[in-house]
Amino acid sequence: MAHYGFIGSGLMGLPMATNLLKAGHQLTVWNRSKEKCAPLLEAGATFVDTPLEVVIAAEVTFSMLADPQAALAVCFSPSGVIQAVAPGKAYVEMSTIDPETSSKIGISIQARGALFLEAPVSGSVPQAEAGELVIMCAGDHELYVALEEALNILGKKHLYLGEVGAAASMKLGVNQLMGSMMASFCEVLTLLEEAGLDAQDFLDIIGAGALAAPMFTAKGKKILARDRTPQFPLKHQQKDLRLALQLGDVHRVPMPVAAAANELFKRAYQYGLEDDDVSALFVSLHPAGRKPIM
Repeated sequence: MAHYGFIGSGLMGLPMATNLLKAGHQLTVWNRSKEKCAPLLEAGATFVDTPLEVVIAAEVTFSMLADPQAALAVCFSPSGVIQAVAPGKAYVEMSTIDPETSSKIGISIQARGALFLEAPVSGSVPQAEAGELVIMCAGDHELYVALEEALNILGKKHLYLGEVGAAASMKLGVNQLMGSMMASFCEVLTLLEEAGLDAQDFLDIIGAGALAAPMFTAKGKKILARDRTPQFPLKHQQKDLRLALQLGDVHRVPMPVAAAANELFKRAYQYGLEDDDVSALFVSLHPAGRKPIM
């Protein structure tokens, strides 16, 4: 069995790392807050004090972090990944970050003779727990091929998209669509409830037709139950919309729908919803929930 490293034990990283352990692989882990690694340590993982030590211990290190700033800090800090990568090592960046950040990390890793793969995922906590993520990969093809078993443990589907930056861009496109759809979905549910209609009837209708989508089913249930427990935090969706809009600027593509959705998610911060599930956007749109934090 392989000796993997895993950096980041948040909502997504924890179940992903757990699945590698369950498959029998040796795992060395690091997270800024050690207590979040407790379930992994109980399952047999080894905790080290720095990202540098993860890379020293492991053949391949996976990283699943919150944003570009965290990804850069883990890589380039004095005790970061870049201080330990060398020929024979590999680094897999699974965070949702912009292509520029991914390329900066990838170039630096490869310049030291190590292999690099960007591999952001589509899916949230339930899919991470079940090993049913969709993984978008780009970078060193030989590493992509070598990681077939690990990718199959983490996801139900994986694709190789080419040079570094391609997977990061694809992931931002996926989450741009998700954010725009979620904004429209919450807006419609608010409209129908205010019109005196049953939201469950609406979910049944779209679930039986061409608009049927797992996201509408799952998030619709959470909205109707007023369950804001985070599976994909609202703040991360807003971050992804912001990064997608930046990508649109780079390629000079008008993105008015994504821009409007982004404004709605930004407004949700005024209601203290940033750490809640993305579906909590409904609260900031629904009249009963409009109580901004002053």
